[in-house]
Formats: sequence, structure tokens, C-alpha cells
Amino acid sequence: MAPQEISLDVLLEKYAKGTEASISDVQERVASALALVEQPDLQAYYGEKFLWAQQNGFVPAGRINSAAGMNLRATLINCFVQPVGDSVSGQSDGKPSIYTALSDAAETMRRGGGVGYDFSTIRPKDSLVRGTRSRASGPVSFMQVFNASCSTVESAGARRGAQMGVLRGDHPDILEFIRSKDQGGLSNFNISIGVTDEFMQAVSNDSDFCLVHKAEPSEERKAAGAYQREDGVWVHETIRARTLWEEVMKSTYDHAEPGILFLSRMNTDNNLYYCETIEATNPCAEQPLPDYGCCCLGSINLTRFVKEPFSKDVSFDFEAFQAVVTVAIRMLDNVLEATAWPLPQQKAEAMSKRRIGLGYLGLGSMLVMMGLRYDSDAGRALAQQISTVMRDAAYLASVDLAKEKGAFTLFDSTQYLAGHFAKRLPKAIRAAIAKHGLRNSHLLSIAPTGTITLAFADNASNGIEPAFSWVYNRKKRMQDGTTQTYEVADHAWRLYRQMGNDVSDDSKLPAPFVTALNMSASDHMKMLQVVQPFVDSAISKTINVPADYPYADFQNLYMDAWRAGLKGLATYRPNSILGSVLSVSNEAPAIVETMAPDDDLLRKQFDRRPLGDLESVTSKVQYMTYEGKKIVYLTVSFIHITGMVGGELITIERPFEFFMPAGQKSEDQQWITASMRLLSMAARSGGSIAKALADLREVVWDKGPVRCGIITKDDGSQAPLFHDSEVAAIGYSLQRTLMKRGFLDAAGNQVPTQILAERFKQKHQDYAIDDLAASADSSPISYIATGKKCPECGAYALQKVDGCSRCVSCGYVGACG
Repeated sequence: MAPQEISLDVLLEKYAKGTEASISDVQERVASALALVEQPDLQAYYGEKFLWAQQNGFVPAGRINSAAGMNLRATLINCFVQPVGDSVSGQSDGKPSIYTALSDAAETMRRGGGVGYDFSTIRPKDSLVRGTRSRASGPVSFMQVFNASCSTVESAGARRGAQMGVLRGDHPDILEFIRSKDQGGLSNFNISIGVTDEFMQAVSNDSDFCLVHKAEPSEERKAAGAYQREDGVWVHETIRARTLWEEVMKSTYDHAEPGILFLSRMNTDNNLYYCETIEATNPCAEQPLPDYGCCCLGSINLTRFVKEPFSKDVSFDFEAFQAVVTVAIRMLDNVLEATAWPLPQQKAEAMSKRRIGLGYLGLGSMLVMMGLRYDSDAGRALAQQISTVMRDAAYLASVDLAKEKGAFTLFDSTQYLAGHFAKRLPKAIRAAIAKHGLRNSHLLSIAPTGTITLAFADNASNGIEPAFSWVYNRKKRMQDGTTQTYEVADHAWRLYRQMGNDVSDDSKLPAPFVTALNMSASDHMKMLQVVQPFVDSAISKTINVPADYPYADFQNLYMDAWRAGLKGLATYRPNSILGSVLSVSNEAPAIVETMAPDDDLLRKQFDRRPLGDLESVTSKVQYMTYEGKKIVYLTVSFIHITGMVGGELITIERPFEFFMPAGQKSEDQQWITASMRLLSMAARSGGSIAKALADLREVVWDKGPVRCGIITKDDGSQAPLFHDSEVAAIGYSLQRTLMKRGFLDAAGNQVPTQILAERFKQKHQDYAIDDLAASADSSPISYIATGKKCPECGAYALQKVDGCSRCVSCGYVGACG
């Protein structure tokens, strides 16, 4: 069949490089790059084997297809899990400080990797912070900082930043976490609660459950009954477990989050139970990982092994499938050697365990071609058989690699084979492992495969999922911010039509043509239940239900998943906040007229700093906290960029580097260094600096109001300006610097390219930056927030005065009565 338009678009946009124009071009590059890991005299041989595997159904993960063989410093690894400690600087229980973790995450995302985190170590909201005699703001507030950081890095390149935020179900801030996305917040996070068997048993028994943390609670919580256990952990609150569970299920039904992670199951069934602890997963949850663990992924297109589809003689070619699995394992093991690692800790973790994750895609389409319904016993039986064959072939391939190249460093035969998953392996494979070891600690993971199925598999169904619809409209975000709508057809449906069958009326399609929205939630889950025992890591599965799906049929889904022995689950029901990327429609897709675009001088990317000098501006920033006056010096460097716009050659000035000059980088200023590095990444990669600074201004901290700058009122009088955090104050100050330079307008918005070009022509005057905060009173803030936030100056000083809302800081008068 001729390729679909969107398949070609996605291939060229995301994976093809340079002069590459076809799937074969990409496959040849990937095969050659991974073969370079082999001994020189075997590279040609394995190059051919690796190309053969791809031509016969193996699809490496997106990062591999995008960056392998490109001599870039980008990673070939899709995702990581990274630790976050409870301190602002230094380390806490062996985990890096919050702002070190933020910087590490930014570096990882800059290189192309998504990140999952467990925020449970961060002390609960309002608990004591003795070092500063203040109260903690809690993990959700710091998640907002990570969210803003991801927005900055997301805008720096074509690949959207991906994050998973996990909080344990026994954390005292769990309710705030569950509700954190109700109004569309934390938009750059998937969120999941991590629960133990103890918690699930409490829900099942309708008993009480303790919310605990090692951090000391506030005096108010102590007065309400908080106490310290003999093990030193503080019980902040005791709640009815089922009450919390009902909040989880209502939020999941209404907002599609949080997902659920069964931590006890993940750790009990972990091959490396003896040397690591799982606290979080990657952003799509198919890989439960320890700190600094990675996702080295690839999928096999199951539709390629269906012989005589849609006929009475249909069969699945297991022999060919096993052969592709064997080569794919070697390719993924080689990825660990071929990749660039964003952080040395990630490399060390990978080299000691050599964790990889082979899975499959197209299960739903394959079952249709085999004449089996996804929600039938026969369909589940075939999926289980395929998963079993994949498991066995993968483990035997890893044994062979261990014979040739050695077992992974932390392999311990006795402990490994005593693991729950290893005990389920056939005796012959267990004997081979005992004799020769394993090259890889984990081998299997079924991941979501959205764009690689479009680009390399003719839109076969995604991962383990059934088809969403046989023909649907897909909204695709374009580089200019607009969306284009494509008509996209499922591979099995296209093949059925190609064979001369009538597909004009979905209601007349054969019974195996069942979509995600035309089966029950429990039928979705049953597929996971039969496949998960044969996957040593986990499976990314979203249970899609229509908007009118009854809550009564939904409310026990997570409990049923726990009882079924699953490791996790996510759901999606369309709602007003989330909307839907995919929309089913019988109408023809809109035709979008295109023309050759002008050079986008604001989005042009740079790999490195150009030679020579850059103009720069250094600003003295003074701000006030309850601790007193603080002063930092911040420098912004600018680059001149020339290109064609509207048929005319123009030049503009754009910020290129943000940094804090040497000599003032104390431990408590690490967050400034991290923020400036993030801004520099965005600037060099063509990200929106206006949006990045606006995001910084939204960050909230626990230290109370921060005064920086002044506000001029309509009558000409001035009042101090307040911000919700030191981060926000720095964002404000940098905004002012770029306003004075002419890059942003008075509201902090991006000045259009043509205006920047005109200003560049006329620019011969001195743009010395004055100290914007100098006129503000320099005495420490003399009050703690005692009112609501003032909409004009930002101070938490809006009080009722004579029946009206009045700000006691700037004099703003709001509503009366």
C-alpha cells in the first residue's frame, strides 16, 4: 500500500536526517551506527543483521531512530528516573538537593530524555524547616518549579518534555497532589500515586491508614494528634483509607489522573529485588526504575508476522518472530554502548545492570487481521502466547550475549533465580542462566508507540492497545503554533479495504473490528492481566472510555487491577480540561494551504557559542525577603541573527546566554545558576524566552513574599512590588532587562521580528540598565502574609477595610460590600 500522508510527514519531521527521505534510509543509518559497537571484523555482518531485523518488523524507539549515527550529544535513551531529595542544597539521605535534581533533569531533557521522579522525600506542607525557622511549602509547590523548567526545555526543541511525578499514598500531602491537576495545572506532568499492599488492604477492609513522613509536623498538626512513632517517623494524620481512595477514583474519572502504581508489586516482582528499590517510573509507566535508571526501548510490529490475513488460512509466523526478537535484543544492548549519557550517574547505573526493554506494537491491528476480537478469550490467548514466545526468545538471546560479552555486573545467580519473575521461566532457560548468566537484568517492556507506529508501521495500533478508531482526525501541532488536521487510517482497516472489501459503513465491518471505545474498561484490563506475567518490567496501558461511561462501572477499576496482580494502570475519559488529541469524524479533513515560510529568526537554533565577542548587559538585582536584603548580579548576552523575512534581508538582536558572574555562587544560590542555565538552553535552542520568564514568575515558594521592583499607579505614586518566590523575582528582573533592551514589550510579551529589525537599524544609543529596584525601601519585610494576594502589587496584604478590599501595602482598593 502507498504510505499515508501523515506517516511520511512524521518520518521526515522526527526521524529522517539530512538527505534521508525514506524508512530505508533511516533504518540503514541506525543499523550502521549500532553495528559500530561490535568488533571491527564483525561490523559489516551485524550491520546487515540489524538492517534485516528492522526490515522485518523491529522498530527501535524514537530516540534511537532520531539520533543514532548522527554524532550528536543527544541521548538514544527515551526516559530516566531521577532522585529528588528534601534539601534545597547539598544532599538528603543520599539524594541530590531539589535544585541539583532540577538542573540534572533539565540537562537530561535537553539531551532528549523524559524524566520520572518520586517527590515523596520532600517534607509535607507546613511542616517545620528549622534551618530557616519557616514552614515547608510541600512537594506540589516544588513540582511547579519542575513544571516551569520543563516548559522552558520543551520550548527549546521539537520534542516535548515528558515528566512523571509520583507521590506515595501515605504522604501527608497526598490529597493536594491528587487535586493538583484538577484545573489544568502541572501541564508538563503525568502524575501517579504510588501505593503499597498495606494501603490497598486498608482500602479493601475499610480501615484507617496513617499519613507519615520523617519530617516534624507543625504545632497545629501536633495539637490535632500528630505523633512520632518509635521508629522516628512522624504520623501527621490518620484517615479512613477508603475516603482517600474515593478521591483518587473521582479525580481519575473526572480528570484522567492520577494513575496508579502498585509499588509493592513492582518491587516484589523486580528481577533485581536484591540490590535496588523502585520508587517511581518513567513518564509512561512501562518502566519501573531505580534512581538514574533508563529506558532503552524497542518494539516489534506484530502485523508483519500475520500470514494470509483476513482468510480462513490465517496464521502467525512464530519462527520469524523469534528470529527478530533475538537480533533486537542484541541491538538494544548495543544502544547502551552507542548512546551519549546526559549524566555520569545514568551511565554507571546502566552499565552495572544493562536494563533494556523490548516490546511490541500493533497488537490490536494484528488481532483484527487474525480474525480475533481484542476483548475475546481467543484474542487474549493469542496475545499471551506471543508474549510467552517473546519472553523466552529474549532471555535465551541475553544468555547467548552473556556467553560472548559477559553477564551484567550485579548478576548474582542464586539471588536472581530466586526472584518471582525468574521462577516463572521454563526450566531449560533457568538452567542456562545458572550456567552462563545474563547480559541484561531486564529485557521486556511494552511501551506506547505513538509516533513510531505512524512513521514506521503504517499506523498499526499503539503498543498493546486496540485501535482507537479505524479512521480518525488527528490534530498535529505545527512549528508556527497552528494545528493541521489529518485523516489517519488504521493499518488493518487499510489492508482490509485494499483487498477489495467495503469499509464505507463501520457498523457492517466484521466482528473483530472492535475499537478502544467499544469495549468495557474491564476488558481493557483483562488484556494486561494475561500479558503482564510474561513481561519482566511493565506495560504502558491506558484504558480509554467514552465521556458518558458510567462511574458505577469505572469506580472499582484500580482495585480490580490490584487484585489482578498488575503493576499499574492509567485511564482516559474526555473532559473539558483535557479535551482530546484524537477526534473521530466522518467529515473530510480540513485542507491547509501552505507556502514557503520566512526565516524564523526568533526560533533559529545554535549548537554552540559563536566565536568572537557578544554584547552583554549586567544587571544588579536587589530584592527583599523576611531574611533581609539580597543582591545578585545577572548577565544577559545577545547575538545578532540575519535572515530573509518578507523578501527582505534583516537582522535582529536576540538574547543568547544568561548567567550569574563568578564569585557569588554560594550554596543557597544554586537555584539561580540552574535557572540561568535553563534560560540559556532555551535561548540557544530557539525557545520562547518570553514564555520561559513568564513561567518563572508563576513559581511559588514557602518563604513568604519577596519584594523586588516598584509599581507606578495611575496617580503617579509608587509602591513596592511583591512576588511569590525568589525565582519569580529573578524572572521579573530579567523581564525588565529585556524590556529595557527592547526585546520584550511593557507587558513582557515578545516584540515581533519586524519591530526588532527596525530597532536594530536605529540602535546606536547606550542601553545602560539602571537598577530598577533602587528606589524601593531597603528595610526587611516587616510582616508575614496576613491577607489575600493583591492583584496589583502581588503582596499578600489584601484586607477588608471599611467594608472594602484594600491592600495595606500599595493602597489598591477592590470590591466593596
